[in-house]
Amino acid sequence: MRNLLLAGTAALSIAALSPLAAQAQMSDGVVKIGMLSDRSGIYADINGEGSAIAARMAAEEFGNAINGTRIEIIVGDHQNKADVAANLARQWIDTEKVDVVADVPNSAAALAVQVITRDKKRLFLMSGPGSTDLTGKECSPYGFHWTWDNHAVASATARALVGQGRKSWFFVTADYAFGHSLEAEAANTVKQLGGTIKGSVRHPLGASDFSSYLLQAQASGAEVVAFANAGGDTINAVKQAAEFGLPQGGQTMAGLLLNINDVHALGLETAQGLMLANSFYWDMTDETRAWARKFEERTGRKPSMNQAGVYSSVRHYLKAVQETGTDDADKVAARMRATPVNDMMMKDVGIAANGRVFNNMYLAQVKTPAETGHAWDYFKILKTVPGEQAYIAPKDSGCPLVK
Repeated sequence: MRNLLLAGTAALSIAALSPLAAQAQMSDGVVKIGMLSDRSGIYADINGEGSAIAARMAAEEFGNAINGTRIEIIVGDHQNKADVAANLARQWIDTEKVDVVADVPNSAAALAVQVITRDKKRLFLMSGPGSTDLTGKECSPYGFHWTWDNHAVASATARALVGQGRKSWFFVTADYAFGHSLEAEAANTVKQLGGTIKGSVRHPLGASDFSSYLLQAQASGAEVVAFANAGGDTINAVKQAAEFGLPQGGQTMAGLLLNINDVHALGLETAQGLMLANSFYWDMTDETRAWARKFEERTGRKPSMNQAGVYSSVRHYLKAVQETGTDDADKVAARMRATPVNDMMMKDVGIAANGRVFNNMYLAQVKTPAETGHAWDYFKILKTVPGEQAYIAPKDSGCPLVK
């Protein structure tokens, strides 16, 4: 897969640069990263300050400097509003001289930032939005999509449940770009595998009362009630579904985007048995455990896949800056695509012309209280889904950058 993704990418000749020569090629004498996230809303737990800490951990591996040029990380809250995200990104680039915008959970916000960074030729490292349009029709030569997308998480979960014979589905969906895309990806997979869609309802972002939506799901008689939402919305919906007795009535609850933080908030009594797809689990290797331990020392919790993805994306960016000796967006972007990603999260993973990082996805099931052995021991990894199977092939993505 690496050779497929990197084919046609010219190798870069990197000359040895002295610190002074390298610094001369750094704009404004600083490598500046803008961490734009949800710091106060429903995605603050799975991104938020944890994402900023993950980025700082990546910078610290370089001594907070590249060839004598200081690395600076600034943070901002997009409040889950596309206009706020676009305005902050524009302000950062125009007045703060930010070289790269990173994180940006919330697909509507990310799509807005993609426009700004594409027009202004600044790199955009995404670890949190789910829309496949970001590497599809709205792709950018400066945009890189890490960690997951709606197709990867939804199709893996849908395939697993339909494969178990659960073929009739009902969706409870967040009413914005992310939720619509997540539902569509799962529904398409269900139908392709011979299943049926009994119906769907849409709720506003940040809803607190899911009673009317859950009653409709219950009345549908669907074997699977799938939550096409994330963060606090998923937590509230799953909790209330348990209170309404949907699992007790034989309906299977599926979180199409679940993070370990969500399971922690739900508790194993409520979350046990849920199927999910993640690109990172802290307890997989000695390397992931060591990194997660450092993260937990700063945050008091284990990292979500989004936060691990922020670390991976920022680290790969800084490595490219170090090797090219410049923060020029075109040169760094070319180097990032030409170099496989290698870190604690993924090994020898290629980046396609549309910016899609083809990391593995892992199909997991939440453990029962009796199965867990220690704190944050929540997932049973059932299957590894290789990146080339998990994601849409670049040639089928609709991205005009793919030849």
